[in-house]
Amino acid sequence: MKFTATSRSVQGSSASRRLRRAGRVPAIVYGGKSAPANIELDHNEIYHALNKEEFHASILDMVLDGKTEPVLVRAVQWHSYKPLVLHVDFQRVDASQAVTTKVPVHYLNADQSPAVKLAGQVVTHGPAELDITCLPANLPQFIEVDLGNLIGNARLHLSDITLPIGVKFVPHGEDVNPLLAQATAPKGTTAADAGDAAETPAAE
Repeated sequence: MKFTATSRSVQGSSASRRLRRAGRVPAIVYGGKSAPANIELDHNEIYHALNKEEFHASILDMVLDGKTEPVLVRAVQWHSYKPLVLHVDFQRVDASQAVTTKVPVHYLNADQSPAVKLAGQVVTHGPAELDITCLPANLPQFIEVDLGNLIGNARLHLSDITLPIGVKFVPHGEDVNPLLAQATAPKGTTAADAGDAAETPAAE
């Protein structure tokens, strides 16, 4: 994905407020061999881009003063109650250096699983994002978790799925194998009750 930025020479809170009133967003890009650079963005362009999931988990092409360089979104500051972007941090990306970032998790086919269709259970999902590390060329926009084969009372951990090639999970603390999904009986119902209900033919 591509977006346009312009160098920003004026800094400070007053200058930032003037930028925002003019429909611009103050931002910064850092990392790599270059010094951090203060930049500004068109608010409407960056607002719509930030509302796309892939913008947060992709190597982006930043066109800064006519020169294109790869970057990642690192932080976004939003207005507390208005749909306004206040500030964005970007990090430069080196194709030869691994990056560590968050990627969204897409859970698929839970409604088609034996846990739901045969056992009448409820499938709950784990984290909406995972921290991963990989080379920029291997960065996935998301990680798919297929729950179509989940059976009653089953638990699915990270170790039960295959991550994309070149991608490694970055654990936090001792949680090296997070729970991604589990099937449980509805509240007030035992697993045995749900199983019996699934096997009982409907009255004609």
